[in-house]
Amino acid sequence: MTSPSRRPARRPERSAQQPRRSGGAPRRRSGGAPQQRPVRPAMPPEVLWTAPESGLPTFGELGLPEPVLRALAAEGFAEPRPIQAATLPETLRGRDLLGRGQTGSGKTLAFGLALVARLAGGRAQARRPRGLVLVPTRELAQQVVDAVEPFAKALHLRQAVVVGGLSMNRQIDTLARGVDLLVATPGRLTDHLNEGTCDLSAVEITAIDEADRMSDMGFLPQVRRILDRTPADGQRLLFSATLDNEVSTLVDRYLHDPVTRAVASAAAPVETMDHHLFMVRRDDKNRIVHEIAAREGRTIFFVRTKHGADRVVKQLRREGVQASALHGGKAQNARNRAIDAFKDGSIPVLVATDVAARGIHVDDVSLVVHVDPPGDPKDYLHRAGRTARGGESGVVVTLVTAEERRDVDILMRQAGVTPDVADAAPGSASLVEVTGARMPSGIPVEAPKPPQQQPAAGTGRRRRSSGRGATGRQPGGQQVPAGEARGRRSGGPRRSGRGGSPRTAA
Repeated sequence: MTSPSRRPARRPERSAQQPRRSGGAPRRRSGGAPQQRPVRPAMPPEVLWTAPESGLPTFGELGLPEPVLRALAAEGFAEPRPIQAATLPETLRGRDLLGRGQTGSGKTLAFGLALVARLAGGRAQARRPRGLVLVPTRELAQQVVDAVEPFAKALHLRQAVVVGGLSMNRQIDTLARGVDLLVATPGRLTDHLNEGTCDLSAVEITAIDEADRMSDMGFLPQVRRILDRTPADGQRLLFSATLDNEVSTLVDRYLHDPVTRAVASAAAPVETMDHHLFMVRRDDKNRIVHEIAAREGRTIFFVRTKHGADRVVKQLRREGVQASALHGGKAQNARNRAIDAFKDGSIPVLVATDVAARGIHVDDVSLVVHVDPPGDPKDYLHRAGRTARGGESGVVVTLVTAEERRDVDILMRQAGVTPDVADAAPGSASLVEVTGARMPSGIPVEAPKPPQQQPAAGTGRRRRSSGRGATGRQPGGQQVPAGEARGRRSGGPRRSGRGGSPRTAA
């Protein structure tokens, strides 16, 4: 075990094409005594990165391998986003990184390109991944895999996703064949570590995405135990919208002399996003939701609870609006089908809870509606961030009753948002002008029928769970992956009387 007064020696910097090797510090077998970095006294200062006067560099100037450059061109990425230009020169040199960017800013490729470039040229052994990405939700894990796949394939690297709700046995088989880059949620990866089906002692680079969301969901104790299983001298990248409380402790403990990069304030509203607050009568609220849902274009409605989401979807289908619910109580294959149908436009309306907010990374979402106002400003910003992604414009609407007005005003100030305020009723001109609301057809539509057979996929997604450790049950009856259930019991958000509180480069 590393002495508390000494830090393991860091390796000299290597080019992006060279794989990172764990050198100075002795390797541990998975399950052995944790190897920890010493706690440092303070957070590094945040550096707000600005583009040079000469403009953004090209991907080639950032030092990415030639196969990755060809894949970027083939995928239509002409130039890097600011968060990518700000971070890649540092991460490709082997530096630890603390990064922050607005949702839709391109941070998935910021760390994804660094991961595949650093892993290029190496080969994974059975059950010993070489790169690791930790994310808070199953949907976000799949989004990361999808975003990085063309570039991993260009470098002949194998990816896998390990999340709850999918077959544990299939994941065991995939890990046994050797995985270069593993994308995982903390709960299911903890299951594999406990079963001895995954060994993190060969991990050369780790990325932690949305660390603040991990903290909110109570996953940071699991994240710490996972990081303790990786080599202490490995490269680590952490992205978080905020750095409060436990996230700051995570940075202090596991990142060595990190370079910090931010491209916008955590509370700064996106310039292409318009915010509106509609004062509504409680008796009119359902009808207003139906009229907004009948509009043209992709729309996401946010509600507090899974039961509320299912109820709204049932009402919308009776009114002739194709809609699907997305929440933690649905099986993973059903959640995948809902996201896929929303992406291809066959279902234009998604009704979601906060649990799913950060996992919805879909282009061309023109409107987000808070049917139930969120519980805190971070939830407001994360919900709102499903629209106006990658420089596109978007509208965010919050429906507020008189009883909710005071709390919502406070929430808006804390979120740094100044909305336009107006009264709204069914059919009102203000509602039509802002949202494009119209009368629904009134002709009921049937719920989409699930396919008879799930398609096979290399990463094991969209398959039924074998039942082994697949789900846990919360006190309120909501099903969540077993690891996620444990994460919430170990410090997740408290239940309140109000209920429950990514193709793009994001």
